[in-house]
Amino acid sequence: MFFSQITGHQETKQLLLKSVQHNHVAHAQLFLGQEGSANLALALAYATYINCENKQPDDSCGACNSCVKMNKLVHPDFNFVMPVTSTKSVTKDVLSQKFLNEWREFVLANPYQGLNEWMQHIGAENKQGMISKEESRQLVKLVSLKAFEGDYKIVVIWLPELMHSAAANALLKLLEEPPAKTLFLLVSQSAEKLLATITSRTQIVQVRAFTEQEVIAYLQESYKLDEAAAYQVAQLAEGSLNAAVKLTSEVSSDYFTFFTDWMRHCYSYKFADVVDMSEKFQTLGRENQKNFLLYALNLFRKVMLFGIDASMITYLPPNELDFVQKFSKVITHANAGQLAEELNEAHYHIERNANPKMVFVDSSIQIAGYLRNSR
Repeated sequence: MFFSQITGHQETKQLLLKSVQHNHVAHAQLFLGQEGSANLALALAYATYINCENKQPDDSCGACNSCVKMNKLVHPDFNFVMPVTSTKSVTKDVLSQKFLNEWREFVLANPYQGLNEWMQHIGAENKQGMISKEESRQLVKLVSLKAFEGDYKIVVIWLPELMHSAAANALLKLLEEPPAKTLFLLVSQSAEKLLATITSRTQIVQVRAFTEQEVIAYLQESYKLDEAAAYQVAQLAEGSLNAAVKLTSEVSSDYFTFFTDWMRHCYSYKFADVVDMSEKFQTLGRENQKNFLLYALNLFRKVMLFGIDASMITYLPPNELDFVQKFSKVITHANAGQLAEELNEAHYHIERNANPKMVFVDSSIQIAGYLRNSR
């Protein structure tokens, strides 16, 4: 993985690049970010840069022997520990090293995936993954060896919060007395679940969620979505590329047009049109119905923010900006909370398999009443 392959995050990339260039590489670092963030991708790019034989100012060279091997995740000094469990193919001595081929496939396909996707990838069925106490013995054995080819032996531990207590304590000892030329890159989504003593012995790299613009750019480049479709997905992904990738196959309707028509009919008390729309809403399918209501909540939040201070909205496409400007005039302190609560209630009932047509019509009646209060 190279820094150039990661969308955005220029500020974190520069921080990591400078730490290597100024020879300030901490022996243990914690890449902390939500699921679907760039924390694993950045850790991989960082590791590649550290052992690159011809470092460039902004990235690894990509051509040296080390870069070629690191980019395929087969470098002998590049090691992984991740949550695993017994499967049909691995029934005993369940250790990370037995899943390295599957791990390489998984990461190279998409480094923004989460634990659930990893468990499905290895065929874990309903079992829970963890980093076992047996793994700690392997880890101690692993780091006792000198680097074969690179400057550093690098160990990436993915989701260390899922470590067995014995494994966590073994890691703690290694962090307290680190072997020479060995780096530990911990990639976590829940630092609060780690031992405080482990966290305190790491340098934390806080990895923010992707911005909407970064999600849009990623989807356009990697999945060839047009700007309108990419923007719609970005509204729902909440900064997670993992969620965004899933949503590319789930989102199949023009939510913006549907939402604006819905609000106009509610505002004008055109309930015959609302009933017609409820028929279309029913045909969307459960996932699309839930996604639409989440999109509606997200857009409604922007309407409320715009009414408070327009500068709080960093980006809106022209058609949405026009709608938000107009719709914000009918949102008041009296009805804002009521409208948001109604959309939340609708999502709650759809999630629990209520009749979608009935939910839509009932919500429309409530929303129409709240909008009328703004007149």
